[in-house]
Amino acid sequence: MRAMQPYAWAHALLQTIPGIDEVAAALILIEIGDDMARFGSPERLACWAALSPGNHESAGKRKSGRTRHGNNTIRFILCECANAARMTKSTLAAKYRSLMVRKSHKKTIVAVAHKMIRLIYTLLSRRQPYLDQAIDYAAMSARKNAPRWIKQLKAIGKWPAPSAQAASAAH
Repeated sequence: MRAMQPYAWAHALLQTIPGIDEVAAALILIEIGDDMARFGSPERLACWAALSPGNHESAGKRKSGRTRHGNNTIRFILCECANAARMTKSTLAAKYRSLMVRKSHKKTIVAVAHKMIRLIYTLLSRRQPYLDQAIDYAAMSARKNAPRWIKQLKAIGKWPAPSAQAASAAH
């Protein structure tokens, strides 16, 4: 993993997106790199990644929504990540569930992968981790760390001892 050292910041950022693990983050960085300026916009990156929906319309009738040609490797990786993300508790999973009402599984996975590639562009451009609105990070952190915090407070004598009134009320 010495080869990933220059990209450690981007590797860590990509792993904050639900559905993207260490291997997927490394593969994504190998394919697209960490410099988003060369793409110019999230739409151009999505088009390059073969994840932009096509728009074949004539006389007000939509004939096809097939994606265009592009980098099939990154498309495959992101579709696998989207499939993993649909099983998490995140806005990506909520997007999957809302689209499944009117689309097939494969079309929905491509739509979620399209959302993920736009997220990747934004994260790497801003150099900020992904924060999901559906997840309460403070509560998750408190649930994980509360037992350790209480133990430390008891060890230094700052945890209040149960009063006699509270003990008699419990019985």
